[in-house]
This record gives sequence, structure tokens and C-alpha cells, in this order.
Amino acid sequence: MSIREQIKQNNIDYNVFTWVKQGGLNPACIERGEGSFIYDYDGKKILDFTAGLISVNLGHGNQSVINAVTEQMKAIAFPAPVHATKVKGELAKKLAELLPGDLNKAYFTLCGASANEAAIKAARAYSGKQKILTRYRSFHGGSYATMTLGGDPRKLPHDADGIPGVVHFEIPSTYDGIHNENPKKQTEEALKHLERVINYESAENVAAIMLEGVSGTSGCYLYPEGYMEGVRELCDKYGILLIVDEVMSGFCRTGKWFGFMNYDIVPDIVTMAKGITSSYLPLGCCMLSEKIMAKFQETAFVLGATYSGHPVSCAAGLATINEYERLNILDNVNKMSAYFGEKVEELKAKHKCIGDYRSKGLLGCFELVKNRETKEPLVPYNAKDVSITTKIAGKFKELGLHSFVRWNHIFVGPPLTISKEELDIAVTVLDEVFTLADTFCD
Repeated sequence: MSIREQIKQNNIDYNVFTWVKQGGLNPACIERGEGSFIYDYDGKKILDFTAGLISVNLGHGNQSVINAVTEQMKAIAFPAPVHATKVKGELAKKLAELLPGDLNKAYFTLCGASANEAAIKAARAYSGKQKILTRYRSFHGGSYATMTLGGDPRKLPHDADGIPGVVHFEIPSTYDGIHNENPKKQTEEALKHLERVINYESAENVAAIMLEGVSGTSGCYLYPEGYMEGVRELCDKYGILLIVDEVMSGFCRTGKWFGFMNYDIVPDIVTMAKGITSSYLPLGCCMLSEKIMAKFQETAFVLGATYSGHPVSCAAGLATINEYERLNILDNVNKMSAYFGEKVEELKAKHKCIGDYRSKGLLGCFELVKNRETKEPLVPYNAKDVSITTKIAGKFKELGLHSFVRWNHIFVGPPLTISKEELDIAVTVLDEVFTLADTFCD
């Protein structure tokens, strides 16, 4: 048995793989990574076009982050979270400097889901109210609480086990939603719908509205123009907190430090993970406003975890942010997203399967259709038959590009260090994949 086969068998025999049925697995066996590429044990070079899970923002093998982690482990790997450490304080201060308003208080977690759970706990404790409003077609994590928060079909098998008090509302798609031909009317009607939901549920019972800074793996659905500003106004009108989930859209991914910075708003709570360490180590964070934390000066803030503020993860986070600044990652994101946008137009002109491409910065999604006129999806939302999706994903694997494909969506989320030459490689692969997808069109 080769090394690769032994590694694969150990993983299949002794690991639970996430989000998939456990039978018939054939995972790639990855040995190392460098920049925008990962390499398997046979030496195959694979373009990591989803940066892990849209999270390895600095690319693989950044030596500055590796060095910071190593030095922190030499100093002290883990004291109790009640202690103050240099890196925990410095990272929290840096995040406060990056965020607007009085978002100055950091509660560190180990992932995005736990950061989002902390956010709703804090919102409920602060307000004394219980209901949380979130959108359909969103994703906030894989725990019981955050699966309930999300409006993604992955929550459906666990609906009966979720937390109470979560109410979903709809934001129409700017591609195929109601009034999409009239953006101003679409925004007005969407905000009227949300206000009706607030009144139906009673503002006296609603603690917070939670939204992604920019929509991610549910389809990168863009907010209608002026929508986020309107949500902020409704929150202010009814005394509701605004929580923005930046787990995927944070840390330069959308061409801004955080996705919500594409709009003229300041949230009350911001959550983050993934790009905070470029996924080199697990770390999440719930940033809370001074207004909220003032309540807990004389009352215990009943949140905690053994690894909260883990200094090694915090060292990775601080080094990662320093690298974003040193490498001028925001500039690269804006340049590369503009360049890729030009290539997308060329692909759309050539391939009838492309119904839409939605993006902010380097967080994007192709929507594949059977027919551009009717906008019928190539694979329906939450379809049980995903044979076409499987063929498309298989083509990516064959051509040496790591992809993220769900139903009729192909996601774009490469390392933010990606170059034009590497994007050209991706475009060549996409061209071949879309040629395959075209064969399934009307």
C-alpha cells in the first residue's frame, strides 16, 4: 500500500468527514501547501481556488505567521483564560482600531459558530429579549444554535432540535427575485417585509437582527441597494441590536476590511473567524460595543470557554493582520477582482450555462442555468438529484483545481494573495468546466 493509500484509508476508517455521507469517500490526500497551491502525496499541484473553505486568505505557508506561532509556543502555549497575555490584548486592540464606532470589546472563541452563539447570548442578556431575526438563504455555523440561525437547507434535519426564538425573513435576490428589474422598489418592499415581521413578532420581543456582512455559501446573494442602511434604521427605530456575521466576508475578502464596510452602517456586534488567522489556527471573535458591555460592569458576562483567548491562536491572528497590512492585501483584492471580472464577462459571452455572477471583491459565485431567458437553475435549490453537480465537481478535480460547488453554484474564494497568472489558470479550467455544463442546457 502506498503512503497516499495508507493516509486515505486511515482517514476513512477513523475520521468523520463533515457535511457528506460517509460511504464512497475518495478524499484528496494533501501533503503541503505553498501560496495559492496545495500538493498531494503524488506530487500533483492543485490550485486552491477556495482557499481552504474561503478562509486561507494569505495563501499557504506564510512564514511570518508560522514564526509568530512558534515563538508564542516557546514563551507559553496556554495559561488559564482569566490571565492577561500580551498577544490577547494586542489583538483585541488591533481589532478595535480596525472597526468603526465603539466596537471595542473582544470575546475570543475557537470558530465562527461559537462567535455567533456568543453574539446571540450577549444580545439576549443585554436586551432582556429573546427573539433573533435572520434571513433565509444564510449560514451562521454548524452547532445546534447556529444551524437554527441559518436559513440554509443543512438545518432542516435538525429543526426540531434547534433553539427557540429564531424567526426567518426573506431578502429577494437581485438576480431573479421579485422587483429585481427595479432596485429601488425591491429595496423598499424588502424593508417593508422586514418591518412587518418585526411587528408580527413584536419589537418588544426582538433582541437582534443577524445578517452576513456579505452573503457566502448560500449563493453570494447581494443585498439590494440601500438595504443594509435600511435595516440599521429599523433597528434604531425599534430598539433592536444589529449583529453582522463577518466569518467569511471579513479580513479583506470583499475589498474592505469587513464586508459591512461596503455599506454606510455601524453594527452593534460583529463576529469573525476564518480570515482572522488565515485559518492557520482555530480562532473566532465576537466584537461587542461599549454600549452593550457597559451593562456587564456590575453584572457577570456569563460566557466562557477553556480556550478563549488562546495565546497561540491570538499570535497567529495578530501576525495575520500585520501581514494583510504589510502585503497591502486590500489593494491586491481590488485589482484582482477587477481583473477576474473582465474574464468573467468573456466567459459569460461564451457559455450559455452562466446565468449570473455575483461578487464583492474575491467572494463570488457563478449561478448556472438551463436557460438564460427563464433563469431555470441547472440544478434546483436543495435538489436531491445532484448528479450534474457531481460531474461538474469531478471535472474541477480532474483539471487540478480545488472547487466548492453546491447545486447550481460555483463559488469563487481564492487566497487574497492570488496573482493574474494564477487567475488565468483558474479561468482556463472554468472554461472547460462551463463547456461541460453547457451540454446540460436547453
